Amino acid sequence: MQPIFGDGAVGSLDFAALADGYRAGAFTPTAVAHAVLARIAAAGEDHVWISRVPADALLARAAELAALTAEERAALPLYGLPFAVKDNIDVAGLPTTAACPEFAYSPDRTATAVQRLLDAGAMLIGKTNLDQFATGLVGVRSPYGIPRNAIDPLCVPGGSSSGSAVAVAAGLVSFALGTDTAGSGRVPAAFNNIVGLKPTKGLVSAAGVVPACRSLDCVSIFALTVEDAMEALAVMAAPDPLDAYSRAAPPAPSALRAPFRFGVPQDSQLQFFGNAEAERLYRAALARLTALGGVAVTIDFAPFAETAALLYSGPWVAERTAAVGDFLAAHPNSGVPVTRRIIEGGHARDAVETFRAFHRLEELRRDIAPVWDSIDVLAVPTTGTIYTVEELLADPVALNTNLGGYTNFTNLLDLCGIAVPSGFQADGRSAGITLIAPAFRETAVAAVAAAAHRAAGVALGATGVTVPPPRAITYGADRLIPLLVLGAHLSGQPLNHQLTSVGGRLVATAQTAPRYRLYALPGQPARPGMLRVADGGLAIEGEIWELTPEAYGRFVAAIPAPLGVGAVELTDGRRVSGFLCEAEAITGAPDISHFGGWRAYRASL
Repeated sequence: MQPIFGDGAVGSLDFAALADGYRAGAFTPTAVAHAVLARIAAAGEDHVWISRVPADALLARAAELAALTAEERAALPLYGLPFAVKDNIDVAGLPTTAACPEFAYSPDRTATAVQRLLDAGAMLIGKTNLDQFATGLVGVRSPYGIPRNAIDPLCVPGGSSSGSAVAVAAGLVSFALGTDTAGSGRVPAAFNNIVGLKPTKGLVSAAGVVPACRSLDCVSIFALTVEDAMEALAVMAAPDPLDAYSRAAPPAPSALRAPFRFGVPQDSQLQFFGNAEAERLYRAALARLTALGGVAVTIDFAPFAETAALLYSGPWVAERTAAVGDFLAAHPNSGVPVTRRIIEGGHARDAVETFRAFHRLEELRRDIAPVWDSIDVLAVPTTGTIYTVEELLADPVALNTNLGGYTNFTNLLDLCGIAVPSGFQADGRSAGITLIAPAFRETAVAAVAAAAHRAAGVALGATGVTVPPPRAITYGADRLIPLLVLGAHLSGQPLNHQLTSVGGRLVATAQTAPRYRLYALPGQPARPGMLRVADGGLAIEGEIWELTPEAYGRFVAAIPAPLGVGAVELTDGRRVSGFLCEAEAITGAPDISHFGGWRAYRASL
């Protein structure tokens, strides 16, 4: 697959490529805006857009960004990045339609999530097509046409965030916002060979979003790489008083334990709907996770599947009715027929059924909770198959249901997920795998998801551009506590499990400042003790691990005397928590400082 670009210096719109180009002076935001406009024109009737920022307004925004000083640019984490917004998210100055012309209104306020992106230097290109009222996983339920799948035009683009996914995959924008209630931020990613990040409920404000199921809705992110999606998340993730469901992220591990354990449904519980190629790609993706250091753990998927079935067989259909049912009742001739039937079906739900479903959901959560003690992530196909537009239109409800089997449960169970490409079928159609974890674990999942994406060996969307080298995922790392370990807690040593069992993550090797002495303490397991000294100190090697405040407290409370934790100075001048020893404990203990660290000492024995 060759790159599709022919607009001079501006090539791939992934974050790293644009940042490098801006830094080198190869192009300006104005050049990028012109390139995007040219690509949109060249795409023709792709049915991606419902409305767009006028060209003169876009170029004025680009010129404003280009005029900034280098210092001002550096303060904008999304400087000059073009993006799109699903048209159920408000942008002042553009209509919000939710893919229903009769529903359209002109918001006087931009949605919080979008405003945060603009404030970070991003350039809005326009509003994208969707399954009407965000009801569907297929992308064909819109009076504005069916967005053209960027990989295979015969196939559905996936929904409901169809236009946003296609815009990213086709190289028209760097990233795009969707929404995800049942899988709408993941299914289109799989069908267009891009990344789809569904954050934890409430992590990104939904203020200014037309609700589908308000208690479940998430603003999601489509991007060309996992790192790009996480950078956009870092800008948007913050509490918002305008959203009653908004939540602040608590500290969480920034990486999975090593080796990480990924859950896989029992073979009898996997459904590919006769698509052997989809199954082949899923098995290959699992093999790559193993090659990346993961350990597969077979789990019982039945409670997840039952939770998924609750979403459309239970009272959450009535939540859709609560959102737009009054509008449909007042406009009997509006609405895509299949969408209207689904939403109006909520009127048949009653309060008794609702509470029974709530009770059953809590039972399923209870049954699923122990699974997370044995796995770090759940690795499922993003979808079991893909359909052509012709196939879908012939059976719109049943085939849509098939696409939600691995996605519908996620928000009901308060989980987060990242969908990444897993390769192409023999017919050239794309597929994906999704890594799912408990709430607020986005950062930990992202590291593995990014590696899995690169290991798949696919290009970025439909652009033909190679996936760029990995870069650090910094979102969430500032909420963790670093700890320097020196002996039996080092990776591979007898007590290392005490760190990994509480979710500790190895960050790097490190050395102390040359102000310490190291001693081999008596007893088992063998362990050292380190003292800070006024004179004659040496640099001692150790490892930096990160822990959440809760895990740090539990770990430190369990450390037996004569060891303890105090401030340790590193060679780079930082002070971190680290193991130290009571002075009385070193009486008669061999001084092993000249070895430079515990590993070298143990190797000498």
